Amino acid sequence: MIENSEPRTLSFDNTEIAFKSKSDKDLERAYWLFKIIANNFLTKVGPSMTNFALNIGLPIQGIIRSTIFKHFCGGETIEGCETAINELGENGVGTILDYSVEGEETESAFDACCDEVLRTVIAASKNKYIPFSVFKPTGLGRFELFEKVNAKETLTASEQAEYQRMLDRTDRICKACHEAGVKVLVDAEHSWIQDAIDDIAREMMEKYNREKPIVYNTYQLYRSDKLVSLKADFEYAKVRGFHMGAKIVRGAYMEIERARANQMGYADPIQPNKAASDRDYNEAIEFILDHLDSFGLMAGTHNEDSSMLLAKEIDRRGIDRSSDRIYFAQLLGMSDNLSFNLAAHGYNVAKYMPYGPVKAVMPYLFRRAQENTSVAGATGRELGLLIKEKQRRKASRR
Repeated sequence: MIENSEPRTLSFDNTEIAFKSKSDKDLERAYWLFKIIANNFLTKVGPSMTNFALNIGLPIQGIIRSTIFKHFCGGETIEGCETAINELGENGVGTILDYSVEGEETESAFDACCDEVLRTVIAASKNKYIPFSVFKPTGLGRFELFEKVNAKETLTASEQAEYQRMLDRTDRICKACHEAGVKVLVDAEHSWIQDAIDDIAREMMEKYNREKPIVYNTYQLYRSDKLVSLKADFEYAKVRGFHMGAKIVRGAYMEIERARANQMGYADPIQPNKAASDRDYNEAIEFILDHLDSFGLMAGTHNEDSSMLLAKEIDRRGIDRSSDRIYFAQLLGMSDNLSFNLAAHGYNVAKYMPYGPVKAVMPYLFRRAQENTSVAGATGRELGLLIKEKQRRKASRR
């Protein structure tokens, strides 16, 4: 039961609420997973060792399925995610089905990805626990093609046709979402293809966000230029007469971005320090709330300070906590102390739920594990909360 008028003060330290849906076995698995993730050596060598074992046919898929896959993924198919979706939904947390197959490069794979995303739209239209769909642009077209367009290089005739097919796939998804009344998130990617993606997302917003926010572009605030970009897009939307959909995140590619900028000799696009990222993220929250009549906001964050800021601002401004204009979001298997405590206090929350065949989603899982080790304190915080809840349960049984 969700407590919409919860009198107690919101706290992200309440582990009883955070892990309410997890059995002792689930807690123990999560504890050991984060202990392993905290070991940088294992995180670095794990991907190559696992891929080698999978490629030569060693029977390790069962181990992966029952450990890291079970913790961070909902299942291998949409139908296989139903138990996880319902478990979250019964605790007030929505699901964003995220088809997490990465690294495909063929037209048939892009068509298949498009079809799968369309299936998530159908699932969302039928299930109140699924408020958003999502797609990754490079799941619909080649990275190198985005790169050429972003660099404003001339495309060959065959490349132009290929790019149009990617645009058609994108439009099919956004149109389906518009017709079904399902919000859709356009994930952000690397900075050297992001301008091309922003142009497409802006075009989709202008086409489908006339009455309300349906299409949401993603703004990575660990980039020093994205707060300005968000504000510029808002001004454009005002002139063109459409609603903005904005998913704000800090970002996921910092080390790759800095290495590429250094190698190629251009200005580092990443903020000079974490404080600058935090400042811009929180300013983006304030800016969007100042213009909420024109925005849909998805605050994708595992940061407690930003989550608390948004929760307090919603209340200070007298905004209904259940307004579908504002959602918090975290990844499945992470920051349950944010997701479930916010939901218990009546705020809208959704979890990104990756799914797909075990072998195909391994690149995604290893990328997430490596991001965890690169974010200072993230893994330690997860471990600390898990230990606290294990101790609380042990004490309560005495």
